[in-house]
Amino acid sequence: MATGSGFTIDVGLHGHVMRHVLHSADEATVREITEHSAAPGVWLKAFVPPETLEPWLAPGWHLAGGPGHLMAASLPGTAARAPGQLPGGYRMTTWTRDGVTRALVRGADGSFAARGQIAVTGHTSVVDQVETDPAHQRRGLGRLVMHRLTAAAVEQGATAGVLGATPQGRTLYEAMGWRVLAPLTSVLRGPDPAGT
Repeated sequence: MATGSGFTIDVGLHGHVMRHVLHSADEATVREITEHSAAPGVWLKAFVPPETLEPWLAPGWHLAGGPGHLMAASLPGTAARAPGQLPGGYRMTTWTRDGVTRALVRGADGSFAARGQIAVTGHTSVVDQVETDPAHQRRGLGRLVMHRLTAAAVEQGATAGVLGATPQGRTLYEAMGWRVLAPLTSVLRGPDPAGT
């Protein structure tokens, strides 16, 4: 749902029930949201440094998830880069439902290895929830997931992509042609499920 200062998204994950993303954060808006969101698992993300956002928070809210970065890329350029092959024993499944394309990689034993999703809105797409299980890292799975997602977005007419990156993710995305546009700070109502 769009608001004057950003978007509210029902995420529906344990510890991440809802997300407010502010494209223009100011003290009054942050205070309004954080004072009226009492349920645990509600996140707020804004394109300001943590030291700017933290003093605006109502009690019960705290910085979470570590430093982040808003990143963008020209998708035809990133989708054209050869990603390599899926390592032996892994299989990737991709599907699209309700405008969101998801990619899921499983190991030979069927265990979760990596995932990600992308939604296309006109000529722009948004990448979200890209992760690789620690037991399956350093095999190029994240790069393969990103390549599959961006190729799917290009097929749907997207020419640009945006995403929120962790410091670890930033390294991968920069190697794939993405660039940092702004800091991305996350705050959470309740305990941080990642323990950070």
